[in-house]
Amino acid sequence: MPLDAATQSSFSNSFLTRLLAFGYGRLARVASCLPAGALIGLATLAGCSKPAGAPGVAPDVKVAVVEQRDVPIVSEWVATLDGYVNAQIQPQVTGYLVQQTYKEGSPVRRGDILFEIDQRPFQAVLDQAKAQLAQAQAQLGKTKLDVDRDTPLAKERAIAQSQLDNDIQANLAADAAVQSAKAQVEQAQLNLGFTHVTSLVDGIAGIAQVQIGNLVSPLTVLTSVSQVNPIKAFFPISEQEYLRFAEKINSQSHMEVPKDAPLLDLILADGTIYPQKGHILYTDRQVDIATGSIRIASALPNHKNILRPGQFGRVRASTYTRNNALLVPQRAVIEIQGTYQLAVVGSDNKVNVRIVKVGERIGTQWIIDSGVKSGEMVIVEGVQKVREGSPVKPSLLAAATGAN
Repeated sequence: MPLDAATQSSFSNSFLTRLLAFGYGRLARVASCLPAGALIGLATLAGCSKPAGAPGVAPDVKVAVVEQRDVPIVSEWVATLDGYVNAQIQPQVTGYLVQQTYKEGSPVRRGDILFEIDQRPFQAVLDQAKAQLAQAQAQLGKTKLDVDRDTPLAKERAIAQSQLDNDIQANLAADAAVQSAKAQVEQAQLNLGFTHVTSLVDGIAGIAQVQIGNLVSPLTVLTSVSQVNPIKAFFPISEQEYLRFAEKINSQSHMEVPKDAPLLDLILADGTIYPQKGHILYTDRQVDIATGSIRIASALPNHKNILRPGQFGRVRASTYTRNNALLVPQRAVIEIQGTYQLAVVGSDNKVNVRIVKVGERIGTQWIIDSGVKSGEMVIVEGVQKVREGSPVKPSLLAAATGAN
């Protein structure tokens, strides 16, 4: 039975109130049940309310300007410190150790006595060698007298020439015996001196490896002394890095300090930077087949002996300069499945999402090899709000444009 106009109006208003309480999500299911007049009223009411975030509202984003400048490329490598010279202290004679004359871990000078070996057996050998030398010298004197006496007699044919010849040969043999005895004395003196085991270099003496009373021989390592001023720092570089500088490295391999070699900073284990800068000394002869790297030796001054062999650190150096490099904040770069993108804001304030090729990272910035131009604006904050071609309200992010 058809409803009159008043009834339809009352029904529509009551129904719309309930419908709004349910929400717009159920509008489609009930719309088919409404009379024609009620549908028109509902459509009018729905058009008066606009949900938040509707299309057409440009979101606020923070942008940074693509910067172009020359950038020094800084690289870091893990370094191991070692003595400039590491000398193993070993005795040159066999004997019993009777004294240690140095303080372990202290600086020593070249020639300082570190250990003493019992001298008595060597003193006895020296005394015996000296006695044998005296005998040989006495025998030499006798044979010389024989030659001097028999020479005029042989000329006058008072004695046979063969007797003079024997005297001469005996004199030569005695002279040779004297020389041999002198060599034995010299060797005995050396062995006696070797009972004082001395340092071969200036440096830091290590902990003793033997105790007083031990029988030591030339195969025994007593301790080690490391020259630590300057001190060496060894670090590996990759084969690719080596090939980049191979021509310069090999052209200056004969120099004690390669010309134009970059200065090195040493970052210690506690994060502090060692105040003295180092320099490269030489490159190893081969690439390690296990790691694909080649070892570089460098030297750093160490006047206060702060650095010690065995320490670890990181060596940092500026290896080359990228001229006219394009830089953007790292936060602006979007990585998706191995590709890198930037959201660029055009002059019309619309977004253009571009695939770019990235280079080295410099502090909080990233070098872009291709995909953007100097002066363009890239979105740093709010990139999740935009899509290709969408309008935005950009504002400059001052912190992103500061120098690193």
